[in-house]
Amino acid sequence: MAATRLPGKPLADIGGKPMIVRAWEQASLSGFRVAVAAGDPEIVAAVQGAGGEAVLTDPDLPSGSDRILAAAQAVDPDGAHEVVINIQGDMPFASPGLAQACAELLTRESACDIATLVAAEADVSDRTNPDVVKAVLALPQGATTGRALYFTRSTLYGDGAVWRHVGIYGYRRQALARFCAAPPSPLETREKLEQLRALEMGLQIWASVIDEAPLSVDNPADLEAARALA
Repeated sequence: MAATRLPGKPLADIGGKPMIVRAWEQASLSGFRVAVAAGDPEIVAAVQGAGGEAVLTDPDLPSGSDRILAAAQAVDPDGAHEVVINIQGDMPFASPGLAQACAELLTRESACDIATLVAAEADVSDRTNPDVVKAVLALPQGATTGRALYFTRSTLYGDGAVWRHVGIYGYRRQALARFCAAPPSPLETREKLEQLRALEMGLQIWASVIDEAPLSVDNPADLEAARALA
């Protein structure tokens, strides 16, 4: 609720519904069990009022990954679910197929600890925009899945595809616990990208290529775009 660029963002009205409720509805279409992890009671109340499952977590947790782990431990303390998928609450129109793509990648690639998604750059300006995170993949010609070698905010050198990272993750439960137990890494601190901690720890991240990145609401202009789309 304290988002600096868009205060109260999770409950922002989009076509008559709070943004977090739209995100929960879309995620629920995946066929998976869905719970909203929130650090604010207002968010929990909004989701529960719409008929959804929500978990109130410690607002002082250091990262979104810690919040995911805390919620998973609350809703599934016995560890019946081997995979946890995180869809950002500020993606109100994310296709349910995105969660399924992460789950399929974890099923298919036994070496994969964390699954994520990438899409082609939306505009050539993405290449030099530090707010656009670029994924460097070991991606054979014609393949649509590959192992992530690095993530960066920097401009990539040379010709070739530039993959824009989409912040949706699928974690093996043990990998998520290991990740959250480790301190921030040097590269993570330098680039301000959590996923670099996983790579420095030796965890394997794999990515699937999707057709288009979902709309992410980060500022007032994005919110107006979301309302227009609704």
